[in-house]
Amino acid sequence: MRAIEPAWHEYAANLLFAEDGLMPYFAADSQVKAGGGSQQARFEVAGELWNVKLYYQDSGIVHPGPSTPTGTEFRLDEIREFRLHVARESDEDPVGEQSFNAHLAPRWQGMEVESDDGQRFEMDVPEEMDEGVNVRIQGSNINAFRYSRLLKRAAEAVGISMGYFEDPLEFSNTQDAERYVRVHKDESGPVHARDGPVATMGHLLEDDRTGYRKIVQNDDDEHGRNLPGYYHTVTLGPQRVREAFPSHELPVEVKHYYSREALARDPDDPLAHPKVGVSYQVSRWDDTLGADEEALAQLERELDRVLHAVLIDAGLDVAPDHGSGPFVEDAYFNAEVSKGFEEPPTLDMAHIHHEQESVVLKHVKDGLSPVQWESLEVLVTDGGDVAPADIAEEKDRNVDSVRRALREMDDLVQREYGSVSLRSTYVAELVHDAVQRAEEAVKDAASATAKALEAAERGLDQRTSALLAFCDRYGIDYRDKGDARMKIRFGELDPDADPSPSFLAKRAFSMWTDAKQDAERFRSAVVKWSRPDGENCRVDAWRLLA
Repeated sequence: MRAIEPAWHEYAANLLFAEDGLMPYFAADSQVKAGGGSQQARFEVAGELWNVKLYYQDSGIVHPGPSTPTGTEFRLDEIREFRLHVARESDEDPVGEQSFNAHLAPRWQGMEVESDDGQRFEMDVPEEMDEGVNVRIQGSNINAFRYSRLLKRAAEAVGISMGYFEDPLEFSNTQDAERYVRVHKDESGPVHARDGPVATMGHLLEDDRTGYRKIVQNDDDEHGRNLPGYYHTVTLGPQRVREAFPSHELPVEVKHYYSREALARDPDDPLAHPKVGVSYQVSRWDDTLGADEEALAQLERELDRVLHAVLIDAGLDVAPDHGSGPFVEDAYFNAEVSKGFEEPPTLDMAHIHHEQESVVLKHVKDGLSPVQWESLEVLVTDGGDVAPADIAEEKDRNVDSVRRALREMDDLVQREYGSVSLRSTYVAELVHDAVQRAEEAVKDAASATAKALEAAERGLDQRTSALLAFCDRYGIDYRDKGDARMKIRFGELDPDADPSPSFLAKRAFSMWTDAKQDAERFRSAVVKWSRPDGENCRVDAWRLLA
């Protein structure tokens, strides 16, 4: 499909190279020494000029002695680590934010690191890697697919063979990445609105208690000035992402955010307008994403699909004519529409709403055991992590009974790592309402029973008692004070949820006559009730009985 082309913002990766062992490390050391502590150079790629500086930093790696544990001779007196700072030529990048830093450190099996307090611990090195180097890349505003080539050309420019960085190991991994668009501040409101996609995804897709849950809605900038949508984010782990994007794997954070000084910017300044971005969240899953082209293609696809889905859900035109539409160009975002994007799924929050409602209603309709009700009561009222043992202790139940009751509600609750929670914030709200209604129903039933017993004690027959209980159950109030016409009140009746006035009148009339009361007096009564919209209704009883 045709859609706005997002721009790359932040990117970070760990690239592992082992084909040449420690040679890249020794080469960096040699070039730094030859340059008196650093080397600087300039190189050209695809018609662009880039500057590179090679320099060193102290290291906490413990010196291996004459040779590494793997047998490589180690002639350096001290261990240093090295950095390549690579930045676009300033004439070509006036903003000065298109750059990356490559941190090069040695790796070998059994290597140790010493902390600031003198403690030593062994560095975790992949078993398949005897010796080599780790190059950690951190950059911004550069296409993620270009870092590998830029790294090789930068190394070559300062006298280090680019061949050392040709084939990263499969254990190389992406650590951070973001794709973004910049949206005009007058158009971005639906993105961060309380009922917009950022809020609703977190509300419906995130677990109410367990796992990682983070929804941020901050409308004040760093100086305490109000700026709606200043920093709104929702973070979703892989399981939650798949609820809205079934083919996705990567955990993400969706963001709507302004620059720190946005309020002080001129409206013509791009930084006066917010970014809407989607970033990869490596810390939110136990798996890893590689750094090769296949992995980067998956990363780009998933980030773009989420971003486009959010924009579409907010009602923004994702394929406007050039120069029109809600997007604002900046130094790195061209606001251009491109072809070939994969159609994103609709963020059908209403559908997920319906599914979650159906789950709750199913359990309420089918009936819940006392242990299940008690478990739900704890889950909707307790604010922290809850274990089955906690529920058992609070409700004086056997813990095995609690676990069995929870297993029978697997589509309603989520159980993991010895704790249990409701599957989403919305489910929690529905269950809370159901529990409250159940408690109220119990109170109503108790009240009705008490009134029936009271009537029996007063000498009224069973049928009269049944009438009193029925009236109490449905909130029917009848006033028979010997007036010309009796008044019957049904209270508030919702046409979509409550029995009809005709049904209630006919049922009450049947029980009225069963209780040997005056039928004609009921027929001549005035029946009153109200609707949820505030309308008051008044009908002759005989019309409802017809």
